[in-house]
Amino acid sequence: MMTAPPSGAAENALSVPRFVSLRKPKVNLRTGPGVRYPVEWVFVRRGIPVEIIAEVGNWRKVLDWEGTKGWVHWSMLSSRRTMVITGDRRTLRGDPSPEAKVVAQLEPGVYGWIEKCKGKWCRLEVAGSTGWLQRFEFWGVYPEEDIN
Repeated sequence: MMTAPPSGAAENALSVPRFVSLRKPKVNLRTGPGVRYPVEWVFVRRGIPVEIIAEVGNWRKVLDWEGTKGWVHWSMLSSRRTMVITGDRRTLRGDPSPEAKVVAQLEPGVYGWIEKCKGKWCRLEVAGSTGWLQRFEFWGVYPEEDIN
């Protein structure tokens, strides 16, 4: 769970860019960092992965997997890592190997939780199934990032 961001010089202690997810089922995406800026888009699903690309005070500029950008209040974000399937249909595998048994077939646009990533593979939970995908098969993790 995220806590209030520290003030002053320590405010940017977390790296930018970084991936997070949406905490609430409805999140307003604004044109600027504050409530005086108009709402340009509304996310209507909890757990959508977004990338923080800038920070101003309590506001975070985020980017989603389709290229939509805007500002959200930090309290609408969670550090829980999620992902979305991109490209073609993907095969979730029982082990981190291209030859491992098939656990599920995943369609583009399907969301899930990232459990861990090491090397080329990540263990995911998607629609009640748990298995492995190579990190290039989804959006929500950096190429060399380890997640435990």
